[in-house]
Amino acid sequence: MADVVIAGAAGRMGCRLVALIQEEPDLRLAAALEAPGHPALLKDAGEVAGVGKLGVSLIADPEGALARDRILIEFSVPDASLGHLRMAARQEIDRLAREIPILLSPNMSVAVNVAFRVLADMAKLLGDDYDVEITEVHHRFKKDAPSGTAAHMAEIVAKTLGRELTKVGVYGRHGLPGERTRKEIGVHSIRSGDAVGEHTVSFGSLGERLELTHRALNRDTYVRGALRAAKFIAQAKPGLYSMQDVLGLAP
Repeated sequence: MADVVIAGAAGRMGCRLVALIQEEPDLRLAAALEAPGHPALLKDAGEVAGVGKLGVSLIADPEGALARDRILIEFSVPDASLGHLRMAARQEIDRLAREIPILLSPNMSVAVNVAFRVLADMAKLLGDDYDVEITEVHHRFKKDAPSGTAAHMAEIVAKTLGRELTKVGVYGRHGLPGERTRKEIGVHSIRSGDAVGEHTVSFGSLGERLELTHRALNRDTYVRGALRAAKFIAQAKPGLYSMQDVLGLAP
């Protein structure tokens, strides 16, 4: 059985991780982390997640939680994530991977990572004759825009088509931007209600449009992907991995 530490354990994703990890016989919740000053600190992680007392309290100090043989699952802010990685081996990510197995992914959903693979094939086959527009929808509380998933999708398309995203990326349009250029990649963010996450990549030409869409109906899809990744990491050698490795899709 592998011991798991969850960072951001009182958040929306963290609570679902705490809940669903109880269904995994190969994984055990060893520690739960939250930011200093968080109102849930010292409360039982299971009670915060709504699954009853588990005997694991939410703590703010990761020093005692991050042991070498434990798996860290991060759903916290980037600064905290990097801080926790540094505590795990005191080095930057590229050097950390020489000592411990690390998995980084802009999205933990299994289906989204399959979509990443399919998206590259679509861009390659359709080529420059099709306009590319990416739309993402998330809940009103999301702080960043575009989402990491939408940004990664744009990067995949740009790389496949031999373009530099920093030069062709267009993030929303307003006023009189002029006629759409042939090589630009549009990225648009919608924030509405409690939408969990929806991403659509549209390839359009004069006469047709082909779309690739992923809709997350609840947060459990990300949690199950994270738990699948944890099982992979538990058996992996030191190295830097992605969900493509977990799914056997890496080149």
